[in-house]
Amino acid sequence: MGSTITQWDGNLLMEIQHFVIHEGLTPLVKFITHLGDAGSIWIALILLMLCFKKTRRVGVIAATALILSFVVNNLMLKNLVGRIRPYEMFTGVQRLVEKPSDWSFPSGHSAASFVTAVVMFRELPRKYGVPALTLAFLIALSRLYVGVHYPLDVLCGALSGTVIALLVCRFYERKDVLSKW
Repeated sequence: MGSTITQWDGNLLMEIQHFVIHEGLTPLVKFITHLGDAGSIWIALILLMLCFKKTRRVGVIAATALILSFVVNNLMLKNLVGRIRPYEMFTGVQRLVEKPSDWSFPSGHSAASFVTAVVMFRELPRKYGVPALTLAFLIALSRLYVGVHYPLDVLCGALSGTVIALLVCRFYERKDVLSKW
């Protein structure tokens, strides 16, 4: 990433943190951010969907999308871009959780959250899809609060997850692969 973009992104992150970090809010935000660790909340929801015939098809679609997102974002893009974490570049960024071991761009938490939540929003009744999208937004925003991602990392992770979810949904619609599920 260019130094101008990184400087702008880092300054924006410091401004965001300056206005939102509050002692009383931090434990809740840490809890929310840890829900996304290794995609754990999304994997749990996918496994739950796979258990019931009524939601099994959506579980398969979500699992496919989550795996594809992991490959694209965590294995390919993070290593291709190699963006250093904001707390390593800017002394004004407060890191409120343990240091992640991978690169910053794109946010894997955001990508995993949006890829699964968008599938759920598209394929399930709104009473499940809306809370899933709300949780995805909260997890993505929590990555800024805890200081481990730049705003562009989170935005691009969310966009990538959304695009992958829509492509996988479209693939399963066109192929009607799961009609017997």
